[in-house]
Amino acid sequence: GWRHVRPNYVLIDYENVQPDTLTVLDNEHFKVIVFIGANQAKISFEIASEIQRMGDRAEYIKIAGNGKNALEFHIAFYIGQLATQEPQAYFHIISKDTGFDPLVQHLKARKILACRARDVADITIVKAAASKSPSEQLSLIITNLQQRGAGKPRTVKTLSNTINSLFQGQLPEQELSSLLAELQKQGIVTVHDTRVSYALPA
Repeated sequence: GWRHVRPNYVLIDYENVQPDTLTVLDNEHFKVIVFIGANQAKISFEIASEIQRMGDRAEYIKIAGNGKNALEFHIAFYIGQLATQEPQAYFHIISKDTGFDPLVQHLKARKILACRARDVADITIVKAAASKSPSEQLSLIITNLQQRGAGKPRTVKTLSNTINSLFQGQLPEQELSSLLAELQKQGIVTVHDTRVSYALPA
């Protein structure tokens, strides 16, 4: 059956990263906002046509003003606003600019799911959809748990829901169970009754 997949907002710092394609985001739980710098006159036809195809799941925001961090402030503002409306959402900032990392840390401390990736293809949930081998899947699950900091799932049920939504609800039941079993076998996850604790690799 169809399970609820949390909304994933992808906020692209187009001044810093110009993706060749957004086709990996062509899925209903992705919403895309492309932030265009004040000095950027044009964006690629490929990106424009893909954004058009996404309809109301994608939009552009053109930054007014040339302040050094104008674009960063806009992204921070939109995440703040969206996180209030949709506290369950996951925010992906696409930028090579490490200046976003303190913002990501701050959001995580507030229990808002956020991360920065250097390209849309590097988004964990995108990689997850493309990963086929169990070892690839395990390393993605471990990365995802590490990114959650203190906000890791505390029960077996939430952990399996978390893994399931990472793989966009595409994993068959037995694959999900075997991934959970493997995490326990490797000592990464320990289960007491229904509670889970973690020993994640550094």
